[in-house]
Amino acid sequence: MIIKSQSQIKDNENSLYLVSTPIGNLKDITLRAIEILKKSTYILCEDTRVSRILLNRYEIKSRLISNHKFNESKNLNKIIDLLKSGETISLISDAGTPSISDPGAILVNECVRNNIRIIPIPGPSAVATAVSISGFSEKFIFYGFLPEKKQALVNVFNKISKFDETCVFFVSSKKVNKIIPELKKNFSGRKIIFCREISKIYEEFIRKNVDDLEIFNKELKGELTVVISEKKIDRIHSQELSESDMIIIKKMINKLTIKEITEIISHNKDISKKEIYNYCLKIKNEI
Repeated sequence: MIIKSQSQIKDNENSLYLVSTPIGNLKDITLRAIEILKKSTYILCEDTRVSRILLNRYEIKSRLISNHKFNESKNLNKIIDLLKSGETISLISDAGTPSISDPGAILVNECVRNNIRIIPIPGPSAVATAVSISGFSEKFIFYGFLPEKKQALVNVFNKISKFDETCVFFVSSKKVNKIIPELKKNFSGRKIIFCREISKIYEEFIRKNVDDLEIFNKELKGELTVVISEKKIDRIHSQELSESDMIIIKKMINKLTIKEITEIISHNKDISKKEIYNYCLKIKNEI
């Protein structure tokens, strides 16, 4: 028996669609997203004024229901009843992918409890976009919006700075200067990129070493997506080649170059490239 994924199933009525919308440039919307929004009886949105700009651009006439963090719980029963009655409903946020640091999770969970199909319509994401142009490791953790209170912020940075992976979070441009001392304290030795106005006219990517950060003199506008590079490995405490590593190298030595073997082994383990290279050279000379 073959079970089809939702992406393989034809779009049907009676479903909740999570539709990703542009994070800036209105052209960054998929054809499928436009199609789904046009066929939806209702579109749930954070701010009807913001959403109408996009919907008017693509002549989408579906009825709008205001659905933001202050009323999403109150709307829940009404929306579930509409879905059960056979209505097609889409959920969008002001920008990006719904339920990612935006309203949506409460409704999604209620749909799961009521056995209502949930269909994602992929599209723009500030997180994926920022990581893709950072040049940092593709293995990352995403926190979302930073907390307001200072002690909560200190606790968050203390926690996520312990991860070796790339770290991503959102922060208001009005608060960015307040977090710089904590960034320098917790992420010393790493690189950082501040992404603002992604895909808009004033798009800007500010790249720095965390240790060189200074208070911004000019006022940055909008919300920032901040990406901090992965933690550098301390080679002083790097591992040594194990017996199993040596066996693997011996199997590869006649099939790959020493450089290729060194890259493969060092990528998967915290072992000095020099140690791997020297061992490969030794094996090569013994053949």
